[in-house]
Amino acid sequence: MMAAVGFAVGLGNIWRFPYVTGENGGGAFVVVYLVCVVAIALPILVGEILVGRRGRSDPAGAVAAVAVGEGGSARWGTVGGLNLAAAFLITTFYCVIAGWVLHYLLEAVVRGFAGVDAGEAAGRLESLLDDPLALTGWAWLALAASAAVIAGGVRSGIERVVNVLMPLLFALLGGLVLYNVFAGGMPEAVEYLFAPDFSKVTGATVLAAVGQAFFSIGVAMAGMMAYAAYLPRSVSIARSAGTIVAMDTLVALVAGLVVFPMVFRFGLDPASGEGLIFLTLPVAFAQMPGGHLVSVVFFVLLAVAAVTSMVGVLEPITAWVERKTGRGRVFCTVAATAVVALVSLPAVLAHNLWAEGELLGINLMTVYDYLPYDVLLPLGGLLIAVFVGWRVGAETARTELALASPWMFLAWRRLLRYVAAPAVLVIFLLGLVG
Repeated sequence: MMAAVGFAVGLGNIWRFPYVTGENGGGAFVVVYLVCVVAIALPILVGEILVGRRGRSDPAGAVAAVAVGEGGSARWGTVGGLNLAAAFLITTFYCVIAGWVLHYLLEAVVRGFAGVDAGEAAGRLESLLDDPLALTGWAWLALAASAAVIAGGVRSGIERVVNVLMPLLFALLGGLVLYNVFAGGMPEAVEYLFAPDFSKVTGATVLAAVGQAFFSIGVAMAGMMAYAAYLPRSVSIARSAGTIVAMDTLVALVAGLVVFPMVFRFGLDPASGEGLIFLTLPVAFAQMPGGHLVSVVFFVLLAVAAVTSMVGVLEPITAWVERKTGRGRVFCTVAATAVVALVSLPAVLAHNLWAEGELLGINLMTVYDYLPYDVLLPLGGLLIAVFVGWRVGAETARTELALASPWMFLAWRRLLRYVAAPAVLVIFLLGLVG
């Protein structure tokens, strides 16, 4: 459970949510995102945890086992395989961003951000992105740290780390929000985030909201299903899913109140893209009392959040390799991580040497941003909803969920069947057409 929280609460909230919100019009996107979280992501997450705990295997094996147990075909395991493919592709790009965090942690410790203004912050980030060797080294270091945790045992290691450091991360984010209240930019940020202009909502906005909800919470990314395989029968699936979603959503909104006041205070562009927090936070640290210490602590905790999230996507890949090869934990961890490290090289080079590179006529950065978030995650979530909603028997689902009220079970099942699945299908098709 705590490992799952660490997986959900990470860079998806603090790094990706602010810049995706900025790219999609602010408050209107936030409203659509919250609706997608409650009506789509949460019901599917409950189904995903249900399958993982009942199947007691890696995602592909768990879905196949549950399908066979329900009198169906093991070919349903392809649904879990699609989740694994999404996790793999996301990890090859995610490790690069995690590498940025490690680099900025070293910057905070060694150089600090004293005197840094918006121009110098942009220059530092550009200098990092222009250096393929440095980017590769940091990305592989992030992968190595995640692999070390997995090889040593996920449950005991991650739970201890999350129990201590996640509350510290929450406290520090809250402190930065309080600082923004007095430093300025908060009224503009609140209006930007919570005063929606629905004329800005398009099919692409809704698709981005679904992709962000799935990515941030971890739906259809294999990690939740893998962690659910360790979940004791005594633990409530519905309560676990609700806790994960609530904490994840809260951190995302708080992260918006950390980043956007700084954006407006320093005259930056909310739609600055993936480098948004690396452009804003160094400038804020440069101006706040005790900024050097705060910057070090913040990037330490952000590094932990990045690693725990990466463990969540590497763990199911490692578990799949274990089942397929029958080899030991350490060997499978090294093998899976090595393949991810090699495939991450195009994601590194897409920032510099291959910035103009294309795959099938599509820019590489677009491939890394569009394919997993706007295609694989919605498609994987749709198939999970279909499998759990129509292929898993009502008695099996009722037994696993063990909800106090039959009305709660009926509401969840109908929401999964008749709201979440059709909504994801429509949004997915509109996104492809758009």
